[in-house]
Formats: sequence, structure tokens, C-alpha cells
Amino acid sequence: MDEYGRITLGGLLDCTAANFPNKKALIYPDRELRFSYKTLREACDSFAKGLLGLGVERGENIAILATNVPEWVITQYGSSKIGAVLVTVNTHFKMYELENQLRQSDATTLIMVEGIKNDEYIRMLYDLCPELNNCNPGELTAAALPCLKNVIVIGNKKHSGMYTWDDIINIGKASSEEELATRMAELDPNDVIHMIYTSGSTGVPKGVMLTHHNLITNAIRTSECMKLSSADRLCIPVPFFHCFGCVAGTMCCVATGATMVIPSKIFNPEQTLQVIEQERCTALHGTPTMFIMELDLLRKRHFDTSSLRTGLVAGASCSPEVMEKIVEVMKVDEILVAYGQTEASPGITTTRTNDPLEMRIFTAGRALPGVEVKIFDPDTDQEVPPGVQGEIRARGFNIMRGYYKMPEETAVAIDEDGWLYTGDLGALDENGYLKINCRIKDMIIRGGENVYPKEVENFLVTHPAIKDAQVIGVPSARYGEEVMAFLQLKEGRMLTPKEVQQFCKGQIASCKIPEYVTFVDSFPLSGSGKILKYKLQEMITEQSLKETASTV
Repeated sequence: MDEYGRITLGGLLDCTAANFPNKKALIYPDRELRFSYKTLREACDSFAKGLLGLGVERGENIAILATNVPEWVITQYGSSKIGAVLVTVNTHFKMYELENQLRQSDATTLIMVEGIKNDEYIRMLYDLCPELNNCNPGELTAAALPCLKNVIVIGNKKHSGMYTWDDIINIGKASSEEELATRMAELDPNDVIHMIYTSGSTGVPKGVMLTHHNLITNAIRTSECMKLSSADRLCIPVPFFHCFGCVAGTMCCVATGATMVIPSKIFNPEQTLQVIEQERCTALHGTPTMFIMELDLLRKRHFDTSSLRTGLVAGASCSPEVMEKIVEVMKVDEILVAYGQTEASPGITTTRTNDPLEMRIFTAGRALPGVEVKIFDPDTDQEVPPGVQGEIRARGFNIMRGYYKMPEETAVAIDEDGWLYTGDLGALDENGYLKINCRIKDMIIRGGENVYPKEVENFLVTHPAIKDAQVIGVPSARYGEEVMAFLQLKEGRMLTPKEVQQFCKGQIASCKIPEYVTFVDSFPLSGSGKILKYKLQEMITEQSLKETASTV
């Protein structure tokens, strides 16, 4: 399958549709939608021609804010056929975050669902761009988002200033197959085609630029580790806006001719288990939190998961106990653990189906074929021997092109020799198996969602009563970690934990809202004036967490 690494995402779909035209490509049991690869290709071509009709150019950035709906997959491959860069937006985002990402990404087009439950995304966009109320679709000129011209709403309900999905399909009827073929022929596998946002210690969101080659090769290598084939049906409950969903999920299937089975728009453990039983899924992806919720449900009710063979546990560290239960209770005998980063598109290491269970429980596996992994002492910058802890660094086909419009941050992340500095601490054994010990970065992983303290801190200090804020992660049995905020208030001002949480609600993603809030007069400082977060960690006790918790 190496030849797939030399084609584009659109070409990959075309190749698979030619090889498996009648094979089921995409199944949504709750919608009674069952696309063959031939049907999926036709749907993607229709949408691609619609984007051509809008005048979307090669290399133009278009954003998608949507749950796991069929149109997400159609957008992913349809936009790739014309060389548009797909900017994926986290569906948990609120207005503050959405505005920042759309502005920084220079997105000219936004494809979106109305909302998760109601029409909250529509309301957010009208608040951001009131000009939509008085313009024709495709003619937006917004002060807040000067690059944004087109808004496409998935569905048929009309909204002022916005296209419907069917509008785009109808626009595409004026574009010919020859025009689409001409555009596809212009594309290069080394073109950037996806931009997925991540953040670092600065708290400034960064658009990770990934090429066709990055993504396709990563999907192929990951599929090989799972021994995925056209005989498999992969249940994908993880969100498409993460690399886990749109690379290890949809792309692994398209690369192999496997079937994508989507249990629900947003994760629901009961629907996931029902679909596994109903569709006889052979593979299942999930974060540790998702698997924990599924295992909890299996203790109460019976679902037949005996068809499962493999899948990936990724997105956060998984305890040995949970891994053992996945094999013992869910019967996923060849379940794998993967480690990666968005900057590595995303896979760096994974276990293999034939690895002993002990290796699949206690390690993150070994490097994907074509990827180098080494451990360096972060202080001396020297490679360390097996068994010695240091910073995990990776190099290979999977490393991003860089951060969008951030050359300095890119230079910090990737050195002149092509090594990606992951910021994670780990050790390799003599056989190349990786054990991840902890993180250099202070990133919090709550239920598989990355929460970057600086982003939360930057938002909290916009409150008129808050002088300074420091955010850390504290242990959580359910989510792995929870967010805790230490707040220094301005003189004479008062706040309660609940008021802080209410201030955050509707402005930042719910996973970022502090579960625990405490107030301090000052922060512990080093001799150079740097706040010592480990001292804040030392202040935490079980009793203090109970006293500072406040649920919105």
C-alpha cells in the first residue's frame, strides 16, 4: 500500500471506490444511511463541485464546525478533491474560542451544523457576524471576521445570509466533471490539506498544518498495526474534529476499504454498544474515558461485543486495569494502545496485535514504520540510553509542515534535523517499546480532551474581579484529570466558585471550566519571580478538593 502515500486524499477515495465500489463505506444506523464506496465518492464529488462553484481555490482555508454527521466525512474528502485546507473546529467551543480560531485561520468558508442540541452555533455566529442578517449568502463582509465570506449550514432550514447544504449541491451542478478532474490533477501530495488546532504553554492556539502525505501514510501505517482490511467494520464514536477520529478513524477505513460505522453524532456509550452488536463491528476506537463508560454499562446490561477484534485506545493514558477489562469483558483481544500528537498527524508509536498482552497494557508500543523515536536529556540535549527517562522526540513522514503563520513557534517545535520535540517524558526499552512517564508541559487531559492551562488562565483574567489566575490539573477517577483554578482577586472584590463557573459557561468549552476554584492572596514564586505550579499541587488534598468544588 506504499503507493497510497504518493496520492492525495481525494485520489485515495477514488482508488478505494474503484477497488470496492459496492462495499459499504459509511453506515449511520440511526439514520438508516448506508453508503457504498461508489455512493460516497459521488457525494464527495457533488460537494467538491459545489465548492468550485463558490470559487474556493486550491490552498484556501475552509472550516467545519460539526458533530459526527455524514456531511463531515463528505466535506473531508470533497474539500480535499479541490485542494481546500480543512480547518477542524472543536464542537465544544464557545463564542470566544470560535472567533479566535476563525480569525487566526483566515477561513473564508464555514460549514456548520445548527448546534448540538438546538441552534446554539447559529446564534453564536449571528452574534459574531450581525452582518449576516442583511446580506445574501456568499456576500458576507464581517468586521469581526474579515476573511469569512461563505457560511454553509448542514440541513435544509434557511438562515439569513447563509447557504443550505442543498444550495451548495445545486451550485455544483454548473461545474463539470472535467473541471473537478483538472483541479485534482493540479494537487500535490505534499500540499497542506488539514489544519487542526492545538495549543501549548503560551496558550495561543496554533494551527497544525498537515499534508496529504502526512495523513495518508499515518493512516496506512496505523491500519497495518491493527491489521485492518476491507473485511473490517470500524465503530468510530470519537469526534471527527480530532486526529483520532478523522485520521485513525475515517482515513484508516478509506485506506483499506473498511467500513465506517458511526453510532451517534456525539458520544453515547449505550448507542455505541448497541451499534457494535447490531452491525457486528470488528474494531472500536475510544479514549480511556469512553471505554470506562462502556464497561460501566456492560456491568449493568448485556451487549454482544464478541465480534470485536481490534481498535485503538488513545487520547490519554490508559490504566492497566482498564486495558485488562477491555480484553476480558469486551473481548477485544487485539486492542492496541497508541501515542501521538496532532503535530505528528497524529501517530508516533503503537502496540501491535501480536504483542504480548503485557506489552499492550504497560507500554505505548514502538514507532510506526517510517518513524524514528529517540529519548533526549532535555537539559544536555544528548540522547540517553535505553531505560533512561528523557524527552520523547520523533522524526519521519508524520511530522507537520509547521504551525500556520507561526514560524518562531514552529522552529521551537521542530529542530533543523527534523526532530519534533514532544514535550513529553518517557523511556524506551532495549526493544524500542515506549513507556510514557509524565509530561514536561502542564497540559491537562480531561476525558481525552486536551485542556491547556494558559488558555483558561487567559480567559479567567478577563473577569473584572480577577487579578491573576493559575490553573492546574488534579486527579479524577472518572476523567483522569479535572481543572482546578487558583485565583487572586483584585482588592475589595469578592467572588464565589459558582460565580466563576457561571462566568465561564457559554464562553469556553465545558471541559475547560474549572471543577475546583480556590482563592489565594498570592502565588508561590521562585527566585526569578516565576510562579511555582508544583507548589500549588502540593497544597491540594482530598479535603481541599471537596471544599472548593462547585457544580454549575
